[in-house]
Amino acid sequence: MLQKDIAKHMTTLIHRSINEPERSGLDWAATWKGPDRGLIKSWETGRKLAIHRPELTECCKAGELPPLNWKGGVARTLKKKDKVGALHYLAQWQGLRGDDLDVDLDAEVTLTCTKTGMVITYTGDITKLAAQQSDTENEEGDSNGRPAPGIPEQPLFS
Repeated sequence: MLQKDIAKHMTTLIHRSINEPERSGLDWAATWKGPDRGLIKSWETGRKLAIHRPELTECCKAGELPPLNWKGGVARTLKKKDKVGALHYLAQWQGLRGDDLDVDLDAEVTLTCTKTGMVITYTGDITKLAAQQSDTENEEGDSNGRPAPGIPEQPLFS
């Protein structure tokens, strides 16, 4: 039984070295429905974004958690000082910083934004992410389908 638990835990750790090249030739299912659940793609997107947005990279390296493509960034301090964010945000943030991808699909990671003091807990539990949506809509305001602040409306990469 212990070996089964170890094997299960080993499959939930997603690690990729910053020195590895970007993957290519993957279809949508392989990219988003594979064992990493799209975290590698989110991390690779962060790496690309770092090239095009060096000022965003510097913010992330300084410990800020700016709005990105996934739930988990903050533009300002909110009344409620803690939020929930997606593991995909954490992966993209690690890529922006130039870090290795290092995420456990079954763990939650809590970070504090150095700019706003907001405490974000990153999770893969979609029920927690959905529950927070209704809690924060009134405080954060509705974006009416527009990208989060800090993300340009044009495509990130050409």
